[in-house]
Amino acid sequence: MEWEQVPEGVRACCATLWMAGEEACPVGGCVRDSLLGRTPGDWDVATSARPETVQTLFLHTLPTGLRHGTVTVLLGGMSLEVTTFRREEGYSDGRRPDRVVFGVGLREDLSRRDFTINAMALLPDGTIADPFGGQADLTAEQIRCVGEAEARFREDALRMLRAVRFAAQLGFTLEEQTADALAGEAERLDQVSGERVRAELEKALLSPRPELCALPVELGMLARFGAPARRVDLTGLAALPATPEDRWRGFCQATGLDITALPVERRLRRAVLARPEPVPALTGGELHAMGLRGTEIRAALAVLKDHISKYPEDNKKDKLRIVLEKRGL
Repeated sequence: MEWEQVPEGVRACCATLWMAGEEACPVGGCVRDSLLGRTPGDWDVATSARPETVQTLFLHTLPTGLRHGTVTVLLGGMSLEVTTFRREEGYSDGRRPDRVVFGVGLREDLSRRDFTINAMALLPDGTIADPFGGQADLTAEQIRCVGEAEARFREDALRMLRAVRFAAQLGFTLEEQTADALAGEAERLDQVSGERVRAELEKALLSPRPELCALPVELGMLARFGAPARRVDLTGLAALPATPEDRWRGFCQATGLDITALPVERRLRRAVLARPEPVPALTGGELHAMGLRGTEIRAALAVLKDHISKYPEDNKKDKLRIVLEKRGL
């Protein structure tokens, strides 16, 4: 990976930190995506500089996460999250660290991350810091936790859905121990808020492989949202338009998930709950062949749609002809 691939704003940010005698490097998903030939959506910088130092070095900053060492730097038309190297301790809520400790090195900072493909950094000499085999896992096209998978999921239960989401977005598989830990720790997803669950599920549903969303259903992760643990076939989702409305509707219909149990926008909830207009088994052409014309066909179709919305089991040609006969059409 070449520094020429890095946006000017990121290079300027790192250069400012280097000149101040600090370590600084792009880290995480931006490195992963660059190695895959994808355009990163965001660029994050990890640094040895403390948050207060970062704030003094740059003219425009936002204190977005000082407790966890994160300062947003506005530079070169970009919004960059600059985070101090840290160690995390204690996860009593199964979601966030109770305490962060600064003053550690890059390797220890990378060791706290979720998956090997997200635990890489671009060094000043253009080489990749990759202490946990992220590049090998990119080649193998697999999602593997950094260190012990069970420990990573116990620290932050949302990582289980993130594993599914990355596999769906990248077309990767779950490494064996990671998959086993996912099954063993599945019940911990109950600790995660509905907002976080919805966000990760939606990213997976809108991916090229939405059928992988069957896994959290089968493991019982979504039972509290009305989707009981059972095997489901979601292979048809990829054929639907990649819109939240279409993919969520298909997912809910296949799994039983109650969209009202998730915090979604009213527009999306209405779209998912809206009943599709019934399509009678008798077509307009067949009604024309039966002798109906113009307004008569439109009236007949309206009658048939109303009938099968109430009695969907009657949507057969012979039964619909009887309905029309009884209505004098």
